Amino acid sequence: MVSLLIVEEDIGVRKALRQALEGGGFDIEEALDPETALRAVSGGSGPDLLLIDLPHGSGSSYLRRIRRECTVPIIVTSDGDNTDEVVDVFEAGADDFVAKPFEVKEVAARVRALRRRAYPLEPQARLLLDRSGPLILAPRAGKLVRGERDVHLTVTEFRLLCELAEAQGQVLSRHVLLNRVWDRGYFGDDRIVDVHVRRLRVKIEQDPSDPHIVVTVRGLGYRLDVA
Repeated sequence: MVSLLIVEEDIGVRKALRQALEGGGFDIEEALDPETALRAVSGGSGPDLLLIDLPHGSGSSYLRRIRRECTVPIIVTSDGDNTDEVVDVFEAGADDFVAKPFEVKEVAARVRALRRRAYPLEPQARLLLDRSGPLILAPRAGKLVRGERDVHLTVTEFRLLCELAEAQGQVLSRHVLLNRVWDRGYFGDDRIVDVHVRRLRVKIEQDPSDPHIVVTVRGLGYRLDVA
């Protein structure tokens, strides 16, 4: 699991970011200010990824101090968005920059994308077992294989399976899955998730009516069982 430190003084923004990211393989911690982030990264035992709001006009100085302590991927948010300031932030060590005000959904997508780049899944990322034998899920190759045979999934079914696998056994709600799998925006009924789960089960479960891979957790959502 990748540890993520969210540094943001606005409690509402912190809460929204946590809700958008939790349950997706992140161990999330929160901090109010850059000084707290500096203490967190000192000594080499800090987070794997940092999402930090920096003060307008002086943010790059904090970032340079953080960079002297660690090399973890960093996404910066800030009220300042003029070209010179953005360039300065990147030169100080940021991996990505988002100007405020921002859409939480976009920031969450950027965090997940940066995590995938910084901590890529292995080619044979997940071994999924059912009564018919092992399934090998290879997200980077875009394949799901049972024995010598490819299991053909639609793009949505494949992304759904990858999101469940990436959560490493955690339960993902319909709302979370809707935001991640349909990340360009879907404003309909979240029961569309149930429809695609049923279709996915038909293709990967020995008995779709008694699933052992994609499991329903009543009242909460879905979990991928890999044993």
